This record gives sequence, C-alpha cells and structure tokens, in this order.
Amino acid sequence: MIRRYDFGSPIPTGAVVRTLACENTPVPFFQVEAKEGQVSFSLTLDRDDMIFGLGENVRGINKRGHLFRAWNSDDFSHTENKAGIYASHNLLLFSGKDKLFGVYFDDPGAVTFDLGYTQQDSVRITSENGNLSVYIIEADSLTAICKEFRGLIGRSYLPPKWAFGYIQSRWGYSTDEEVREIVKGHRDRHIPLDGVCMDIDYMEDYKDFTWDKKKFPDLRGFNDDMRQEHIRLIPIIDAGVKQQDGYDTCEEGLEKGYFVKKADGKPFVGAVWPGRSYFPDFLREDVRQWFGDEYRKLLDQGVEGFWNDMNEPALFYSEESLADAFQVADELRHENLDIRSAFALKDAFANLSNNPEDYKRFYHQVEGKAVRHDKVHNLYGACMTQAAAEGFRRYDASKRFLMFSRASFIGAHRYGGVWQGDNNAWWAHLKMNLQMMPSLNMCGFLYTGADLGGFGCNTTEDLLLRWLQLGVFTPLMRNHAAQGTRDQEAFRFSNWADMRNIITVRYALLPYLYSEFMKAALQDDMLFRPLAFDYPDDDTARRVEDQVMLGADCMIAPVYEQNARGRHVYLPEDMLMVRFRSAEDYDLTPMEAGHYWIELDTTEMPLFIRRGHVIPLAKPAEYVEGIDESDLKLLGWVDKDVSITLYSDDGYTTSPCLEKGLTAITLQVQGEKATAQGHGLTLHADDVIIGD
Repeated sequence: MIRRYDFGSPIPTGAVVRTLACENTPVPFFQVEAKEGQVSFSLTLDRDDMIFGLGENVRGINKRGHLFRAWNSDDFSHTENKAGIYASHNLLLFSGKDKLFGVYFDDPGAVTFDLGYTQQDSVRITSENGNLSVYIIEADSLTAICKEFRGLIGRSYLPPKWAFGYIQSRWGYSTDEEVREIVKGHRDRHIPLDGVCMDIDYMEDYKDFTWDKKKFPDLRGFNDDMRQEHIRLIPIIDAGVKQQDGYDTCEEGLEKGYFVKKADGKPFVGAVWPGRSYFPDFLREDVRQWFGDEYRKLLDQGVEGFWNDMNEPALFYSEESLADAFQVADELRHENLDIRSAFALKDAFANLSNNPEDYKRFYHQVEGKAVRHDKVHNLYGACMTQAAAEGFRRYDASKRFLMFSRASFIGAHRYGGVWQGDNNAWWAHLKMNLQMMPSLNMCGFLYTGADLGGFGCNTTEDLLLRWLQLGVFTPLMRNHAAQGTRDQEAFRFSNWADMRNIITVRYALLPYLYSEFMKAALQDDMLFRPLAFDYPDDDTARRVEDQVMLGADCMIAPVYEQNARGRHVYLPEDMLMVRFRSAEDYDLTPMEAGHYWIELDTTEMPLFIRRGHVIPLAKPAEYVEGIDESDLKLLGWVDKDVSITLYSDDGYTTSPCLEKGLTAITLQVQGEKATAQGHGLTLHADDVIIGD
C-alpha cells in the first residue's frame, strides 16, 4: 500500500510514474512541523531500529546515526564526514520491532536527514524548500516494500548485453593510436575486454559532440576497426557547453534560448573543463529534445554508448564568484595578513568551486514559470540522462544503447545507469562500493558500479586485484583512473595474469549475472540485497554490513582490507563456497550455517551459493559476444531435484519478453550423481555436490 501526501506546491520531478490521489489525513509514523518555509518530519527510534536507503551515499548499509543532506555535489574525496555526494535518492526504509515501512521524499531541492545524529533515538527529516510530495509505502517485508516502490517509479534501465563486459577507462587516452595500444595490451595477454571509455581528451577543445580531427582523423573508421576487435568506444559528454563563436552547439543554444538564465534574462556563465560555458536547461522538454539529438553526431560515427559527467552541475567558478574573489584579493594585498585575513584570502579562492551562491544565480523554466536553480538542483543530472536516452530512442527505437551518469535523482533509473562517482584508490572506497550496491538497487538503479582500482590517487596491485574481485559481480565493471595517477590497466602490473584470471570469472558467470539482472529489472526486484532483507529474523544477519545477497541464489563477501589473507564470514544458512582463482580454476567447499574465518590468498575470490540452489558457469571468453551460453556447467550443493530458470536474449532489443527469454533447467538427483536438462542447452552437473 502506498499513500501520497503533498506539502506546499510540489515541483514535478518525473520520479513517480503512477498517479496517486493525495491523502487528506495526517502522515502516518511522523510528527509534521511546518516553519519558516520548511517542513520537517520527526519520529522516535527504538534501540534496535534500522534505517536503509538513500541510494548512493557514504557510510554503511544501515544509515542510522549520521546526518545526510540531499544535494548533488562534485566531491571525489567522499569521506565519512560528508553529508552527501553525487546523487540524491530520498528513499528510506525503517525496520524494527514496531516499524516496517518505507518513505520517499519527492523533493528536487535540498533535504536534510538527521537519522539519529543529533539524538540517537530521534529522526528529523527537513525539506528546506517546503514544497514536496511524501509517499508512505507499507508491505509485509523490506523486499516487498522495495518492490512496491519500484512499481511506483517505473522499470529500471536495460543496458545492452555487451555493457556487462569489462570496460577500460582513463582520463588521458588522447589519440586513436593510444586507444589501439590499450586494446592490444589486453588482447595480446588474453585479458577480456568489451569497451574503452574516451574521456575529455578526445574532444576538440573540450567541446561536446566534437572530436579532435588530428587525434582521431577518422572516427568512423576507427570505431569500425574497434568493432572488429569486439570493442565499443564510449565517449564522455559534459553538461557545460563551451562559450565560443563558431561552435554550432553553442550558437544554436544561444539563438534558441536553450541555456539557463540569470534573473536579468542573460545566459548564466560558469566555468568547467573548456573554461567559460553555458548550461542547457534540461528541465525543459524542448531543450532535452535538442540536446538529445546532438548525440547523433557521435551515433552516426558508430558509437553505441556514452557516459554523462559534470552534471550536478559542477562549477569551477562563475563570472560573479570569480570577480568577488579577485575583489577580496585586491582589498587584502597590501595588508599584513594575520590568521583571519590569510584564511579569508585562501577561502575566497578555495570556495570558488561549486559555491552555493552560484547555484542561486540562475533559473530554469518549469511548467512556464521561472524557478531558481537551487530549488531543483538535484534534478539537473537526471534530466540530462533523460535527454540522452530519449535522443537514443528517436535515433533507433529498436536498439539498446549504453548510458551511465555521474549525477542522478530517482527517475533517472529509467533512462540510464550510474557509476558511483569519482572515488579514490582507498580501501575504504572499495568497501563503500559494496555497501552502495543494495542501497542503489532499492532506488531502481541496477546498472551501477564504482571506478575499480580508484579514480584518484595511485592504486596498488593488491587493491586493484581485490577491487576486481568485487567488480566481477557489479553490472558496470569499469577500471577508471585520473590523469596524473599511475597507469592502472591490468596489463601494466607484474601480476597481470592474476588480474586476467579474475576477469575471466566475470565472463564465465555472465550468463547467470545477466539473467538475474534482467529478471530483477523486468520484475521490479533487487539484484543486490542486505542480508536483513532475506533473513529478517536472524539478528546477526540483520547487522552484517560487509556481505550482500546477489540474485536469488548467492551471497558475496569480498576481501576489502589491505594485506588481508582472508576474512570473517557469517553464513545465515548452509552454503557452498566456490573459491575462484580463474574461470577454470576453482574449488568447492560445502559449509554449514555459522561463523567462519576463511583464508583467501590475493589471487582467490569467494562466491557463496545457497544450499538447494545451482548456478550456471560458462567457458572462458575474451568478450561478451564470444560467450557460449549453450554449453554450461552447473555449480551447487543440493539434496533433491532442483529447477531453475535462466533468462537470455539477443542483448539488443528494447522490448525484451521475460517469458520468451526464460529457459527452464531441471537438475535431477539420482543417488550420488546429478543430471541436468534444459531446452537447447548442454549442461554438465559434475560440480554439483549431492547431500552431506
């Protein structure tokens, strides 16, 4: 059951696709207070209450105890003290002895979530704008609450199948020859690879929808060559449009009034990679259509995937804030700078980037009315993603294209995936990657993953290897690094063969991972879940923060600590541990429910399969189109006959049919042996363990 409550004059966000009548009764569970244009929602927590949700954010799976703020921010050093990062996903799930409900705050502006921070036993959630819709979701389990919510917000984005392959990326690939060398480095060593991301270096002077003709003299031919290698090129598109005469995207946007404007009606100018830039008003449908059709310039070159960046929107400075900073410098330059004036000078320039005052300097048109940007800030990146997806649909409605974005809001999950923001080569960010997966799934974002190895800072061999072991399971499996950091392509390291072996596991598991992803998307389910969702009556499982359920059959528990040669694992039920060293080198260990210390060399990664379940494993392949899904091994620990369903399709159609894509697999147990059958499949049950 879902109930809607409106406050003030809610601004349409596009997050919700089901129309619900507004209730006139008091909001259940919360005390509501309206004051000075804000609206706050408060409740009391019991000692054992847990709070899940908030999608992409810092801290653990249980969000209780911290102060969060929904405000999309360009900040790659997202340490635990941060209140928010690149996305705003305002869904919370409360679970306790007397609480079981979800609540979604559909507000495109800033919202603070004091979840037991000021007082451990109190929650206070405040809409700073006071204009929002609140949805209360009730069901008989956490999983059912999420399913209800997912039905409210619409079906998750479906990427093409090739996008589940391994992707290599780096800010710094500046020529077609350099990209060819990256591909060759993988292919020569038989390291699987399906895509290469092209960062801002491919552009002409950092201008969207252009490419440098000297560095990429024949982009169409280059793209065709890469397709022969089973590689897709994935260029970046930024939100800011360079201010330059003769640049057609800029000139058309100015001529037709497509850019956001200041109060005086002049276009707002802020700086990003190309320097002074204009910003499309993505909240307008006509602007989204214009910008979405601009992608055709690259689609016509054979490109099949993109990533949108800098769309919080990030601002290096505005013309106004830069002038203010220079004024402070001019006023202080003849002074004997003491502690106060020295810090005032430093802050004048340190606070230029993403200055809150800049987000109050420009306006959007929303339903024919001018709305100041800070009131709808969190929608900007989501609307850019929508613009791209709708442009792809007009270009070729029959084909799935890859799209993933940095900034997002609920609703964008229908149009693309997300990567979990610019991170660092920190072990803490590896763990954060794991913990974000179920929280993002709750909000409909299924196609997601982090920058494996870390974007900023210099990675280490063991960190990258351990991060790849988690990345095997995340739908977006991308190694991405910043300019100025060490080269972190797998083949650069002395232990590249170990990294290759781990990546082969991804491709062997892909028939299962793709199947579970598509079933989750088409049935409004989650691919990753906290253990609390599957074992609500197990007090230990409810508190586990570093293991998550995967699909219907598995649990993952990666190693995420430096120099560790193992980890503690809690099994809430009997499970089969598969210890992978490669797609063809693994061993099986049946384990009863309980606590374990598991030895895991840096070359080893575990996967836990629930007893009574089996999963398929394919032969190794170097790209997704090379996987033979008709010849599969089955892995599992069973006591009796088992039936499973495996979903597969062509990987491109935009209207997949769940029923037509399902293949039933029957595993029959006969004494100490098992045989398996599935229509059109060759199945091997040699790695199915029978009984005790």
